Amino acid sequence: QLTPAGLNKVFFTNSGSESVETALKMALAYHRVRGEGQRTRLIGRERGYHGVNFGGISVGGMVANRKMFGAMLAGVDHIRHTHDPVRNAYSVGQPAHGADIAEDLERLCALHDPSTIAAVIVEPVAGSTGVLVPPVGYLNKLREICDKHGILLIFDEVITGFGRTGNPFAAQTFGVTPDLLVMAKGLTNGCVPMGAVAAKEGIYETFMTGPEHLIEFFHGYTYSSHPLACAAGLATLETYADDGLLTRAQQLGGYFAEALHSMKGEPNVIDVRNIGLVGGIELAPIPGSPAKRAFDVFLDCYDKGVLIRTTGDTIALSPPLIIERQHIDQIIDTVRGAIRRNAG
Repeated sequence: QLTPAGLNKVFFTNSGSESVETALKMALAYHRVRGEGQRTRLIGRERGYHGVNFGGISVGGMVANRKMFGAMLAGVDHIRHTHDPVRNAYSVGQPAHGADIAEDLERLCALHDPSTIAAVIVEPVAGSTGVLVPPVGYLNKLREICDKHGILLIFDEVITGFGRTGNPFAAQTFGVTPDLLVMAKGLTNGCVPMGAVAAKEGIYETFMTGPEHLIEFFHGYTYSSHPLACAAGLATLETYADDGLLTRAQQLGGYFAEALHSMKGEPNVIDVRNIGLVGGIELAPIPGSPAKRAFDVFLDCYDKGVLIRTTGDTIALSPPLIIERQHIDQIIDTVRGAIRRNAG
């Protein structure tokens, strides 16, 4: 009822990281079962975040999450990130420029031969790297290229899933349906560990062709579908429905965007980005001390009773779906004051 059309088979896990590993293994196994076992290559994206397990950090593109852990998985490559401040700074919603960046996938197809590529995994909105909203047409172009070459497209919606962009999933907001959809966090409102992978019917059916008494997909976790997690998930989904929370960002998104973009012109603010109820305020770094300016703002806001998140020198705001306009005002006023107090 909530997932994009066709994504009606679900494999349960215990976290976003586990969900990513599950989706990657599902993609590899799917091609093998279909007789295309040569499709072993996985494509991630620069500045992407897909959890902390080996598969996730391999397809991920955040340097600090990768540099300590050796060579990671073999056969992984990365397309370009979408951040283009020269053309897209202070975009309200989706940036107008950058659909062409998706063509970088064709470069990797030419380099590796598309018949060796199993899947491409991206976050519809790159969250942990600083709220990078996809340019208009970018995700559509990725979908087109994947379809052209028989490559599975995986959306990591651990952050964007369950109402963050104004629809149950960002795939619906952007009008692009992946083959596999990764989720966690909002599935139980973060109160009990749980994650999941939603798969298209055709992927599921591909695994269901063997003898009935044999295991179809040799993968799973001890605590998958744990009764406590399932109870929390059902209660969360019921609350979402009763309170209309999964589309509430459509009602408040405009007000949130206007408040965020009022930060333009404040000391050291060099970009503002937003979609739905998620936003990023990027600050110019202190020379020789990257991330310190944003961290100082974090501490200042914390002292004033507002908890924000920082990633590098970007302030990432992802308020609860129950937020009211006066809370948005409080957050923005507090962040504005902190930025001014730490302008030196």
